[in-house]
Amino acid sequence: MSGPGERSAFALPPTRREAVLRQIREEILTGVLPAGTVLKDAEVASRLGVSITPVREAIAQLAAEGLIDIAPNRTRRVTGVTQKNALELIDVMSVLACAGFEWGVPNLSPSHLERMRGRLEEFVANLRTGNITAATAAGADFSTIVILASGNRELQTHVDLVVARTLRLLAGSSGDDIWDVWVSGYRETLELLEAHRPADAVIRYRQIYDDYRARVENMLFRGPADE
Repeated sequence: MSGPGERSAFALPPTRREAVLRQIREEILTGVLPAGTVLKDAEVASRLGVSITPVREAIAQLAAEGLIDIAPNRTRRVTGVTQKNALELIDVMSVLACAGFEWGVPNLSPSHLERMRGRLEEFVANLRTGNITAATAAGADFSTIVILASGNRELQTHVDLVVARTLRLLAGSSGDDIWDVWVSGYRETLELLEAHRPADAVIRYRQIYDDYRARVENMLFRGPADE
């Protein structure tokens, strides 16, 4: 991927606003635009080859997702992630995703499980090739399949908002230990579902978030907690 000072080419989805939104979000999640980077409408528009309007709309959406901070003087910066903020995100994600997972499990069919197996395989394959963006998308889909099975689409909407912010923690993580939490957790959860042990599967799924929180606290932020 090109750096923040270079013009990049990307395939346009149905609207330029969506294209710009996806591009800037990916640059933030993958660290191409690190925390603290100032975003100026004209510069971003020139780099992406679009007008200022879709850039402004995309930045407004990313601000709503918590990926961009807009100061009182209207300066836009990529949001930094502190230890306190990171752990709060994981806690919120855990509450939402685990609730949706528990509600969705009773409605899972063999077709759902087959799709989850496919997403898990994509998740692992993309991790092996270093395609973190594709890996995190496949990993998120693994949970989404179950959450949508609950029939509560409002919950999924809120999960999506938190996922966009939480993925940056994963994308910026180093070492296999962080990713092993998700790979082993997803694999064992799916095996329990396939063995018709739904209660145990829910417990194992919840454990993923406890284990991930511990890794983030102990590995990514070794200094004292931010106030």
